[in-house]
Formats: sequence, C-alpha cells, structure tokens
Amino acid sequence: MPETSDLSESFKAYDVRGIVGETITEQTVRATGAAFVDVLDLAGQTVLVGGDMRPSSPAFAKAFAEGATARGADVQLLDLISTDELYFACGTLGAAGVTFTASHNPASYNGIKFSRAGAVPVSSESGLNEIRDAAQRYLAEGHVEPAERRGAVGVTDVLADYAAYLRSLVDLRQIRPLTVVVDAGNGMAGMTTPAVLGDAILPALPLTVVPLYFELDGSFPNHPANPLEPENLADLQAAVVEHGADLGLAFDGDADRCFVIDEKGAPVSPSAITGLVAKREIARARAAGEERPAVIHNLITSRAVPELVEREGGRPIRTRVGHSFIKAVMAAEGAVFGGEHSAHYYFRDFFNADTGMLAAMHVLAALGEQDRPLSELGAAYEPYVSSGEVNSRIEDKAGAVDRVRAEFAGDDVVIDELDGTTFSAADGSWWFNLRPSNTEPFLRYNGEAATRELMERTRDRVLTFVRA
Repeated sequence: MPETSDLSESFKAYDVRGIVGETITEQTVRATGAAFVDVLDLAGQTVLVGGDMRPSSPAFAKAFAEGATARGADVQLLDLISTDELYFACGTLGAAGVTFTASHNPASYNGIKFSRAGAVPVSSESGLNEIRDAAQRYLAEGHVEPAERRGAVGVTDVLADYAAYLRSLVDLRQIRPLTVVVDAGNGMAGMTTPAVLGDAILPALPLTVVPLYFELDGSFPNHPANPLEPENLADLQAAVVEHGADLGLAFDGDADRCFVIDEKGAPVSPSAITGLVAKREIARARAAGEERPAVIHNLITSRAVPELVEREGGRPIRTRVGHSFIKAVMAAEGAVFGGEHSAHYYFRDFFNADTGMLAAMHVLAALGEQDRPLSELGAAYEPYVSSGEVNSRIEDKAGAVDRVRAEFAGDDVVIDELDGTTFSAADGSWWFNLRPSNTEPFLRYNGEAATRELMERTRDRVLTFVRA
C-alpha cells in the first residue's frame, strides 16, 4: 500500500528530524535507505549504519539496512554510536554512512545524519534533497524495487578504535591529576566517556571522572540532553562545586557537542574554547612547518577568536553558521581547526568533522599542562561581553531588519550580509548580527561589546526596533 507521508516535513537542511510514528516511520526510513544508495551510487559498496540510545533507533537502523541492501549495498551495522563515531568510521573505513539520532531534541523525536565516505557531509545542497525525492517516489509506489544483487549485512564495533584514535591526537598521559565531572545527559557520552577518558578499554589516564547520568536512556529522565539551555547545566554546575572538581563537561544527546564548566561552576563560552583549542592547533601546525594555518570561525563567534588567531600566526576565516558550510570551507582551505558559538568543534585530523570529545581533550590538556584553575585560564580567551542569543517572535523578519538599518543609518557602522545582517561599529567597540530562522518565526540577535554596559545598551536599542 502506498505511503502518503510528505518527507519535506522531516528532511531539513542538514539532516532528517521528525516525530517517531508520525513524520518519521519505519516505512519512510526503509525508503530513505534505498534512496541513499541510489543517489550516492553505493550499489556494491559498504554502507555504515548506527544509532543512538533512543528506543526507536534499533528498528530504524534495521529498516534503513533493509532499504539499502535491497538496492544492492552491503551494510555494516555499528549499533550504538555517537555521531562523531559515525564520522570516525566513515573517515577511517572509507565508506558512506548514517546514524539515527535527534541530537538534543525531545524523546518523541528521532532523525538521521548522513555522511559520504571520508566523513564528507550530505546536506540539502549536496544530495539530501535528491535523497528525499527518491524516497518519496518509493513511498508513492508502495515498495522498493530490488536490485539484481541484494546486499549482505554484518556488524562492526568501532568504539575501541575511535578511543585509541582520539588518544593519539591529544596525549593526556603526562598532565597533572584532574577531577572532571561529566554530564552525559543519558546520551551517548555515557558510553564514549569511559572508553576515551576512563579505563573501560584503554589504560587509565590521570583523570578522576565523576559520572553524571551515564545510563543510556532515550527518554531523558533527568533533563533534556541540550546543554545549550542554561537550565540543563544546573546539575553539572552543582556537582562540580560539590566534588571540588577542576572542571565539568556536558555533552548533548549524540555527543558531538561539548560545553565546559569551570571549577567555580561557571560556563566557559564556546568562543573561549574555540580560542583555546585554536591556539594549541596553530602551535602544533606551525611546529610541523605550516605557515599561517587556517582556523575557521562562524560570524557569531566572538571577535576575540580571529584576533587570537592572527596573534598566534594563523589565518582566520569567517564563514556562515552551519556545519556543512564549516566542513566545506575546512576542506577547501585545509584549515587545521574550526569552531562555532553552538559548541561544535571541527578538526582537520578528524576528517574536518565535529567532535565534542576531542575538544574536551584539548581543554583537559591545556588545563593539565599548567597550574592555574580553569576560571583564570579561560578568562584570557573572553575579553569581550556577549549578549548570547536573543530570539524575537517576528512574522515580518525582513521588515524588522529594515527598521534597525534605518535606526543605525546615521552612525559610523559597517554592514555585511554574509549570513543574516551584521552591524559593526567602525571603531570595533561592538557588533551584532540579526539572522532569521529558516524554520520558526524568530529573528535571532547575537551581539558583543567591549563592556557590559555598552553590550546591554546596544542590545536594548536594537530590540526596541526589532519588536516595534
């Protein structure tokens, strides 16, 4: 019987996300598996399929494998994996793959993240729309036409190799002893942290790991696995102070993002982490003879990042928000590292892909190689005051931006439209960006200034006209 689901409801710019049983079902996933093989011409090749701890992930992985093998691809099931484990597998095994995850979304959701061989992303601009359309045709026809040769299914476990590879990139064996509280949020970091930072697979490091919510549970019984929301950091902040820990780490559900808390329980901004890691990666690349290694930062990242990159002898490159843009520029520029305000961190040595765990290891190394507490170490990377993201529910988003343009028309301001509209004071004392959401009636404000008073005054001035 033909399936009537409209896949445009679940196919987004970079991935698939939907409500289980409604906009994402075993039928839609099976059709997507077949379409993935067709569009990327993977018949006769191996496709990697894994998933996170959400209850629907195993059935979805099985359905995807059914569609992919029907169209002639061989499938290796990776079973439970973090998203950066998928990128590792696609990079080291030279195979395309998918993982079933809805990252930080609520328990009722699931989704699919796609990757070509070598961990090259698949987005709406590089094949995802074609996969959606091909899957839609299979649903309309009511079945997947089998290829001449049906693929085989096997099982591969990549956790041990993933852990060993990360440890080969950042050597933590000689750092001073550190106590770190890790909030896995009942997500995949509950599996990857013991493997990488603990002694579940490899020899112990000079780390005492205090686990918080390591039980894999896709119902998220303790708090949503979205550390971007301040309320979801509260348990970690309290635990860091309670245990007298040196720092805290919070991962999202699929463990590709990592947020950092200092020994006082205060968040360290992703821009500061970007600067800290950039300094280390630039130094390593220059020691290997590379001149002006490139570092990618999106346009909402603190201006402290490109300033630091220049000081350290690197080459800062500003780009749009979004992982497919960052990864494309990483590859084109041969960049050593990239960071986003959303706590996605990208590494050339990790196939230009994002991995929260590797970023966390750099923080541990930077902290453990010297004696200062993280609050002091991190302060050097946060010279400006950020507004954070402020959302305004606006139907006429373009009209709101035009009102702000008119308000600042007489000021000495530079305006660019790389991604949304960015207004920058000519003297460098402040900047702000207005970006319309593609999926919601929100206009997003992000700003920064030399002082808190100037940041707040600029923010309030802008929001008055945005919300007029």
